[in-house]
Amino acid sequence: MSRIADEPTDPLGARRAHWEAVYRDRPDDRLSWRQADPALSLRLIRAFATPDSAVLDVGAGESALSARLFEAGHRRLAALDVSESAIARAQARAGAAAQSIRWIVADVLAAPSLEPVDIWHDRAVFHFLTEASDRRRYVDLAAAAVRPGGHAILLTFAPDGPERCSDLPVRRYDAPALALEFGDRFELVRSEREDHTTPWEKVQPFTAAILRRKPGPP
Repeated sequence: MSRIADEPTDPLGARRAHWEAVYRDRPDDRLSWRQADPALSLRLIRAFATPDSAVLDVGAGESALSARLFEAGHRRLAALDVSESAIARAQARAGAAAQSIRWIVADVLAAPSLEPVDIWHDRAVFHFLTEASDRRRYVDLAAAAVRPGGHAILLTFAPDGPERCSDLPVRRYDAPALALEFGDRFELVRSEREDHTTPWEKVQPFTAAILRRKPGPP
């Protein structure tokens, strides 16, 4: 198990402070994105990955996704989140499997040093990037990290989804709009819709887009 910590900067420091407070102060049943069973993410990753694929979960939060992938036979797993409290909760939930997962405490926009991956998974980070410059930085990092032929699996709020989450504004996407953000270095190969039910029984529509990394420079 390893841990990378990014250096505090602004506005990255403010973003980290926000999410650290969220995960420090709110129990699981007050996190709207909470999933006891990350079924769609598991299914999509396993559709495009083998047990030998390197999988990175961006914005992992307290999710059980990495632990569930480990249970399914995947061994090259990394989970990244800006909140150390979130990572601690995910590690505790993973139990013994936590020792076999690489945990990274960092803001993805700080462009931490990442190993090449076959699967880049992001559920509910990209839609918080309301500034075009932040989205370009994110896409550049994804293009550099995902091997040609690998996949980025993005889940964001759908066009009819919430306009805000965790007291922050978001951008909403359908699959073609997500593909447009990722430009000519990725191509859309599949999309789905998910109607996520929050712990307090409110439905939030999500768009899931699977983008294949094209050959060529990042």
